[in-house]
Amino acid sequence: MHRLIQDHLEEVLAASRMGSSNEGSEASAHLAACDECRREVEAMHEHADVLRKLRADVEPRAGFYARVMERIEAQGPISIWSVFSESPFGRRIAIAAMALALVLGLYLVTSEEMSDRTTTFAVAGEDQPGLVLTPSGPPDRDSVLVNLVTYREQ
Repeated sequence: MHRLIQDHLEEVLAASRMGSSNEGSEASAHLAACDECRREVEAMHEHADVLRKLRADVEPRAGFYARVMERIEAQGPISIWSVFSESPFGRRIAIAAMALALVLGLYLVTSEEMSDRTTTFAVAGEDQPGLVLTPSGPPDRDSVLVNLVTYREQ
């Protein structure tokens, strides 16, 4: 097939299918003169006719579209939670994540309670011997050293 027909193939096929031919166009003039291109276009028409005949005009049974819509609605939207709830592996991961969250939460709660219960020792002063328990903030270095020195002297 020549380049001229390839460039205007859709127009040539549409014109011959409608029954009208563009007599003034270059493509129709070329088809009138070239046997090779005319045979290929006729073969394309034959193939199109065969394909049209193969298409079955079958009507679906009554209620087909309703059944399809029911199936679509029954499936529902897919969410991330369905992955965890429907597969055994997903359930195991979810249970392990919840257990980890529980353990970490308990650790944080108990570590805060333990830090609240601990009391730091501070020296009452030079005129009072011994140690006095006074709750205070985090122990500073000097008070800890003074506590160790007074402990060794007793």
